[in-house]
Amino acid sequence: MIKPPDNAVILTQELRKDYELGAETVHARQGVDIQIDQNDFVAIMGPSGSGKSTLLNLIGCLDTPTAGQYWLSGQEVSQLDDNELARIRNQRIGFIFQTFNLLPRTTELHNVELPLIYAGVSAKERHARAKETLDAVGLADRMHHHPNELSGGERQRVAIARALVNKPSLVLADEPTGNLDSHTSQEIMDILVKLHENGETILLVTHERDIAAYSDRLITLRDGKVETDERHEIGEPIA
Repeated sequence: MIKPPDNAVILTQELRKDYELGAETVHARQGVDIQIDQNDFVAIMGPSGSGKSTLLNLIGCLDTPTAGQYWLSGQEVSQLDDNELARIRNQRIGFIFQTFNLLPRTTELHNVELPLIYAGVSAKERHARAKETLDAVGLADRMHHHPNELSGGERQRVAIARALVNKPSLVLADEPTGNLDSHTSQEIMDILVKLHENGETILLVTHERDIAAYSDRLITLRDGKVETDERHEIGEPIA
């Protein structure tokens, strides 16, 4: 039995995902081996259909592999059932999406509290933790506003606070600047860089090279496989 290295947050071995489309089998992921260590800031790029979303869904425990193994913080999660995967998603993974995925009819404070509600945290503790996390992203003064009262950048900061409130071991960001202008995108990426500097492990999917440049490692995918996996200095232009 494989024992993942102590510093590995993500370890996959021959990870595969196939989809049946009528009589055809689509190999969305083809035997992927990757290791992402604690405090890595990894960007994933690749053309449309390269398997970025499939890989993110597998790593985020939103989907299960057809074959292969996946360890998250030392625990093999590739064979867990749906209830166990839901618990892992809530307790260990923070998600940031392009479309924010906020509840429109409730306050940003309640939106940030949601993972804590699902985790069974008491009302007093979850209020305190949500307020603290909103303060960390610069929105303490707007916690009682609803999403439609916020700018796109503010809504994404709420989404970041929600991703962080459970103190996850891994933050997954799926095109987090895709709906934002360039100035606001820079503000969001500056927050992610600061999180990385404070010890967070971040996996970012993007199609923009200037956004990928904020990471310290770039994985490119093509046809369901890892094409390149290279480290670089944060802020270094990516060709």
